[in-house]
Amino acid sequence: MNPRSPQFQAALRAAAAGALIGIVALAGILWASGRGWWPGARGQVAAARTADFAGEAASPDARRLAQWIARTGDNRRMNFVILDKKGARLFVFGPDARLRGASPVLLGFAPGDDSVAGIGKRPIAEVQPHERTTPAGRFVAEPGRNATGEDVVWVDYGAAVSMHRVRATVASERRLERLATPTVEDNRISYGCINVPVAFFEQVVQPAFDKRYGVVYVLPEIKALGEVFALDDAGAAGADAVRQM
Repeated sequence: MNPRSPQFQAALRAAAAGALIGIVALAGILWASGRGWWPGARGQVAAARTADFAGEAASPDARRLAQWIARTGDNRRMNFVILDKKGARLFVFGPDARLRGASPVLLGFAPGDDSVAGIGKRPIAEVQPHERTTPAGRFVAEPGRNATGEDVVWVDYGAAVSMHRVRATVASERRLERLATPTVEDNRISYGCINVPVAFFEQVVQPAFDKRYGVVYVLPEIKALGEVFALDDAGAAGADAVRQM
């Protein structure tokens, strides 16, 4: 066909229009699926829609937060942890909001949802008992090492709060025994860090944060859940009031 003929030009225009319609349709499918393919596309982070606790018992607040994370994709496709301070229990999830493991943990000695200003810069011997809190909020956590060279997961580096293996160096503290009891009252002993059983730390926590970031959500114990996390249970994402590193 002559490239300059009216018939050829009309066929070329029809092919171009068909290609454009195909591109627009594909973009619509990707947009609707929450997998935008251009920078900043709305819904670029796909949500799991529902969290799976794999049969583990969990408090209503822990379940409510997990479902919100799954539905909104607030974890940004990263592994995430929910710490229920009232139950002294840690839940580790994959990016798909499926539970990888749960374990009792030890927490800060003093009840409270905020860290004392500047506490991370003070010698540990100067931290008073009432200041030994595990702060509540949303934290972008990462693996690292503490001052003694021990590998930890930093939850709030500025406040010197991390997740690490339980240390049984002071016999009078009975940290291993505290972890083994069925009650939660004796799980308050640390300076604010989250003490994890050694096997659980090495088999579940470390692999979840192996050379990568993750999100740690610490439930409040004094404040209401809505004071710490701006949950929109109607389905709209909203995390403006959550605490972040």
